[in-house]
Amino acid sequence: PYSPLDDAGQRARRRGIAAHALLEHLPALDPAARPAAARRLLARHALDEDECEALAGRVVALLDDPRFAALFAPEALAEAPISAVVGGRAISGQIDRLLVGAGEVVAVDYKSGRAPAEGAPVPEAYRAQMESYRTALAAVFPDRAIACGLLFIDAPRLVWLPGGA
Repeated sequence: PYSPLDDAGQRARRRGIAAHALLEHLPALDPAARPAAARRLLARHALDEDECEALAGRVVALLDDPRFAALFAPEALAEAPISAVVGGRAISGQIDRLLVGAGEVVAVDYKSGRAPAEGAPVPEAYRAQMESYRTALAAVFPDRAIACGLLFIDAPRLVWLPGGA
C-alpha cells in the first residue's frame, strides 16, 4: 500500500476518486458516448494525460464486459448510503454499487489497487468494511440474502466474499 502522505499515495488516491466518479456516472450513458464522457469527466481530476487515457479505457472496457452487466444495469444504485443500528452500534457507509432484488441484496465496493492473487485472502481492512455493510444491510433487509463483493478495477475482477466476509 501507498502512504497517503507521499506522491505515489496522493496519485493513487486521485486515481481512485476519478475511477469511482467514472463508475458512478458512465453506466447511465449510451455505450458509444462513454469514451468521450470519460475524457471530459477525467479532465476535472488532477491526473496526467496518459493516466486519464488508461483509466478511461479500463473503465469503459469494464462497463462493456458482460461479466459485470448486472452491476451496471439501470436498476442498480450508485454510491448508495446505508445506515443501521445493530446491537446498539451505529453503522453507516456508502456502497459503491447496490442491487436490491426480491430475494437478494448485492453490495459491491470498487477497489483501484492491486487485486489479491487468485485464492489469496482479501486484505482485512476490505473484509471488515464489507462485513459492516453486510451487517447493516441484513438489518435493513432481514428477509433477503446479502452478497458482498469487491470489484478490482485494474484486473478487472470481482471477488465475492464468503458469508462472513
